[in-house]
Amino acid sequence: MHTLDFLQLPHHTLFFTVYLFPSPKPVDKAPFLASDPNLALYGLPLDVKFCNSCVISNQRPSSTVEFKNDGTTAKSAIHFDSFGICDACRVKDQKNEINWDEREQELRDLCDRHRRNDGRYDCLVPGSGGKDSFIQAHLLKYKYGMHPLTCTWAPHIYTDWGWKNHQAWIHAGFDNLLFTPNGRVHRLITRLAVENLFHPFQPFILGQKNLAPKIAAQYDIPLIFYGENEAEYGNPKGDIGSAKRSWNYFSAANEDDIFLGGSSLSQLRELGLEPIDWDPYMPTNPNIIDEKKIEVHYLGYYEKWHPQGAYYYAVEHGGFQSSSERTAGTYSTYNSIDDRIDDFHYHTTWIKFGIGRATYDAAQEIRSGDITREEGVALVRKYDGEFPERWADEIFKYLSLPDNHFPKASMAFESPIFDRNYYDLLSDNFRSPHLWRYSEDYGWQLRHRVFDNETMSQELSASMWQGNN
Repeated sequence: MHTLDFLQLPHHTLFFTVYLFPSPKPVDKAPFLASDPNLALYGLPLDVKFCNSCVISNQRPSSTVEFKNDGTTAKSAIHFDSFGICDACRVKDQKNEINWDEREQELRDLCDRHRRNDGRYDCLVPGSGGKDSFIQAHLLKYKYGMHPLTCTWAPHIYTDWGWKNHQAWIHAGFDNLLFTPNGRVHRLITRLAVENLFHPFQPFILGQKNLAPKIAAQYDIPLIFYGENEAEYGNPKGDIGSAKRSWNYFSAANEDDIFLGGSSLSQLRELGLEPIDWDPYMPTNPNIIDEKKIEVHYLGYYEKWHPQGAYYYAVEHGGFQSSSERTAGTYSTYNSIDDRIDDFHYHTTWIKFGIGRATYDAAQEIRSGDITREEGVALVRKYDGEFPERWADEIFKYLSLPDNHFPKASMAFESPIFDRNYYDLLSDNFRSPHLWRYSEDYGWQLRHRVFDNETMSQELSASMWQGNN
């Protein structure tokens, strides 16, 4: 699609503008009024189910190769087996069968093969300085004798505690390369990600994943360590059997297959960007990876990963701080707390997939044995889908494209200024009828909620609890 600045109608003097990004219009509510809708967006399963072990639904999409995401490809959703158990919970069961002493020896052997004592880095740990990247770097250096370099792709907008934790990470004994992308380019690509994909966090994911291989190649570092495998959260459980991460997430040879914020590179050029502007987001050429013999490993393959345990470890060894307030949409204070746009990221997943921040947090903590399923259901009921009010004005300003800062890009948007009304209209256009119903009396409501069928179960559990007898 191309921007047409002005189009003249035959036999008229009236001019009108055709925008590349017209403002969202009120959605047709007819499909949302139906009692039995047969339309599911994003390729999601039409029949909504909840895991019998945790609280995740079968609408959770697996991780994707983000630079290939143009908004048209069907999502691959989490798999449920014949017992109604999700793959992530089955991975938890598999972890209990692993000989972790043998896995630790594998890690020691890997480190022994690559450890350097000539003043050069021998491994790279990408991260923000949150609990997970902290424990990765700390274990590799102080337990396994490696010489890690750490690298960080900056958040959209740092939280106060996020910046303090980043500094604490460095002062726990680590060199760090902090890459902060061009602020105006990052704002534009984030706005595109919201318009095209309703995915405000995508530009951060692109940078976070694609930065590390470039730094590894530049510094001749043979190993990159990430934390836990995505299979622990819902990717196919077969992935848990490999220590290495697929290069599909990091490398691409054909620029025609690359989309940033759901827009092609040619469209970015129309909006006023040049190759130097989008280069930081670009995946690595696979030939460089082969030439440098760089490997990407999951530390969670070798060490039994426990997110809450990582939090306590980071507090003990690095003075990690949880946030001073509950994260919007959930009950937790220590997960993904360094970026203010995070709140909206999880609110958009609630709109698109019916899965909010509390569902993600509770499902993970149920699998880790930190809370019961009944507690998780209650927490989802209380917090899921909460509108992220605390930084809303700042985020809407961030997503706006005033013409004095974006002279060319702003002309492609019918409404370059972003506000709450714009967000609400956009939200409605990304709702799927199989997940959402609408009524004049109650407005928007999810058709399927994990707690709808749990009331009797919770009442029975409460009646049997010793403290109530």
